[in-house]
This record gives sequence, structure tokens and C-alpha cells, in this order.
Amino acid sequence: MNGRTQKISIQETCPQKNRTASEGYVGGQTFLWITENNLTDTNQLGDGLLELIVSPSNLNKAYLQVKRNKGSGGVDKMEVESLKDYLVTHKDKLIASILKGTYRPNPVRRALIPKDNGQKRQLGIPTVIDRCIQQAIAQVLSPMYEPQFSDNSYGFRPRRNAHGALRKCQAYITEGYKYAVDLDLEKFFDTVNHSKLIEILSRTVKDGRVISLIHKYLNAGVQVGSKIRTSEEGVPQGGPLSPILSNIMLNEMDKELESREHKFVRYADDLLILCRSKRSAERTMGSMIHFIEDKLFLKVNRDKSQSAHIRKVKFLGYSFHKSKGEGRLRIHRKSVAKMKAKIKELTSRSNGWGNARRKEALRQYITGWVNYFKLADMKNLLLKIDEWYRRRIRMVIWKQWKRIRTGVKNLIKLGVKKSKAWEWANTRKSYWHTANSFILKTTITTENLRKAGYVMLSDQYRKVSIKT
Repeated sequence: MNGRTQKISIQETCPQKNRTASEGYVGGQTFLWITENNLTDTNQLGDGLLELIVSPSNLNKAYLQVKRNKGSGGVDKMEVESLKDYLVTHKDKLIASILKGTYRPNPVRRALIPKDNGQKRQLGIPTVIDRCIQQAIAQVLSPMYEPQFSDNSYGFRPRRNAHGALRKCQAYITEGYKYAVDLDLEKFFDTVNHSKLIEILSRTVKDGRVISLIHKYLNAGVQVGSKIRTSEEGVPQGGPLSPILSNIMLNEMDKELESREHKFVRYADDLLILCRSKRSAERTMGSMIHFIEDKLFLKVNRDKSQSAHIRKVKFLGYSFHKSKGEGRLRIHRKSVAKMKAKIKELTSRSNGWGNARRKEALRQYITGWVNYFKLADMKNLLLKIDEWYRRRIRMVIWKQWKRIRTGVKNLIKLGVKKSKAWEWANTRKSYWHTANSFILKTTITTENLRKAGYVMLSDQYRKVSIKT
């Protein structure tokens, strides 16, 4: 070992000594290079934030994260599986172009995903190379900005989640804040003002090359079909940079709320401000709309925004109520309707699925759904939904027994007398009607469905309630 600096290539595994130098970066942090003997400080960063972003350890960490996230390719059609080979071959040229300022990001690929209200949300899918670079930028920006972010902000932050935001709301409601201002930022990710965002970034990020690189990503454009559209505003959802940039932008709103000593909770662009009175809520709503539109150049959807009693607002799929002086959570009716629509889709009589695929799809969906909504008071609700859900499953099973002989045979196996089995197998009533009959409810029982591998919502809730 001669102590010379060792060049580390992008690789499948991340050795323990290959730590990222971005952790804990503040101002004049030194730039860490991997050496054969140990980690050695070699030069002062100064304005060298870009060097930290493209350092071997940080790029390696970014590559591994992009690989874990998977996802589809961008406009160049390169998939994640090909990223390693590309970086091994071209990383030196790629890094050099970034440092010289000649690198040009590709446009993002437009993709549409359905929203709860039936509309479509626009996603911008960067190429896997750009995802890797964006991830490297985000990894360095995150520890710089975390100390600046509000304690009332919970979205896209380490060791914070929606459940933490909801518990904070509960605490405020318990303290007596029974009115809420629910502000809806209209198409937030599509309307972020680039100049304002760059201005805010420049207060903390002093390396102009990093600001320039981020600006290039903001202006990279969107490919729709064969045409490329310019992007003069907005932060495309779908890339690793959009979460941190959205938090940096909306932190301005958080600081304004804190300066006014308001109680609030924010998760990404979902904001709830808690007030003690209706009049206070109305006044707060008006003043914050002016701040958001006049200072941050964002637009508030007045049709969807409201100031109302906590029982009437929806936040992260939940609604609120108070019981014995304590703030409590319920599942919002729209969340229930969305869940039932999904189960209806998974138990469709005409999707052509086999039983094994249907059971697995239901298990995955129900487990995830109950884990997310486990904070709500929903024991009785789930017992009622389970009745409807079991009827859906019985309907599917009855349709599978559509031949009379098959129905007779299976009913007899389940303990029905032969004469009665023939009577029911010859019924002319609809599948849905028959699924609610006494015969099927007492033969295709809850216990039999459990043994067959079907997951019940109330059973899953009992499991997570004990853990919680």
C-alpha cells in the first residue's frame, strides 16, 4: 500500500469504506477521496459542491439507489439494467462534461397516471442516466437543507412519513384546534416558478455550477409523442430531484406560517392549518392565499380549498373527529369508496384471472391498504366491508361453478344435501343475488375462505392494531 488515491468504479456492491462525503455537509466541509489506506481529506471544498456531487462514492450510492428503485426508461429507451455498463464505460466522460458545464440533460418522457378524482397526473420520466445524476444532486442537497426544514413538514424527508403528519394533526386537535384551513395548490409540480426556485436555491447553494445544472434539468423539456415541448415552469414529477426541490420551494410557506405562529402540518403539497375558531380559519385562509400567489407565484385552487370544521376536511386520505377530548382519525368516505372500487376490480368476474393470482393480488392490496389506514378507528367499518367483500368472492366462486354438475358436486362436498344441491345448482337468479343466499353463506364460510387463502380486512386490522 503506497497511500496513493484509488479510483473507484461504479459497481454492483457498495463496500463499507465507500462512504459518501455528502453526509453532514455544511458550508466548508472537506472533500473526501477514497485512498488505499483510509479516508483522507485532500482539499477544501469552498465552492466545490459540484465535485462532491460527482465524487465516486456519491455517484456509486446514487447508482445503487436508482437500481433499487427500478422504473422504466426515458426518451433514450435505456433501461436500469443497462446503466451499470454505461457508467463503467462512460463515467469519466460524463463527469468531465458535468464539471465543464457542457452536459445537457435529455427531455423527460411524459407519462399519465390516474388520480382519485378521475383525472390524470402528469409524470416526467427522466432517462436512467439523468436519474442517476439527479439522485447524486439530491443526496448532497438533502443534508444541507434538512436543518432548514420545518418540524411540521413530513413529505419526502428521512425518517418522516404520512403517519407522523397525521399524529401531529391529532395532537393539535386534542389541544383544542377544531377548525382547519385546507389549501389546495393547483397543479403545484407543473406550475413552480423557475426564477423564484433558483432565487431560493441560491441563498444556500453557493456553487453556481450546481445552480446551473439544476436549472438545466428544470428547462430540459418534455417529450410528448415525437414532439419536444419546452418547460418554462414546473418541476416534473418522476425524477429524484422533484421531491427535494418541492420541499425547498414550499419551505418558504412553512417559514411564513411559523413566523405567524400558526399550527400546521404539511406533507409535500398537501397543507392543513389548524385554528381554534371559524373566524380565525377564514382570516388565515385569505392571508395565506395572498402570500402563496403574490410571493411564491403559485396558484391556489379556490374551488377545492376550504376553511371548515375538522370533521369536514380530508387530509392524506383520512378525516378527523374528537372523542372524550382526544383527537381521533377516521377513514375519509372517498378513501373507502376508492378501496371498494379497487376490490371490485380485483374480484371482477371477467378479468380472466385464476384463483392463485386473484388471492395474491387481494392479499397485497389489502395488506398495504390496512397498513396505511391502521391509525383510523375502523374496526366496525371493516367488519361491514368484509361482508360485502366475502359476497364478491362467493360470486366469483359461484360463477366458476357455472356448470350445473360442478355446482352440485361442490355443494355436496360442502355438506349440502343432494336434493338441495340440485335445487340451487339450477337456480336462474343472478350471480350477485345467489352469492348472498343462505346456502352459499353457510357453505362458503368465512373460515373456509381463510383456509383457501383469502385475506380479510378485519383480520389484517387486528394484526396491525396489536403491533401499533
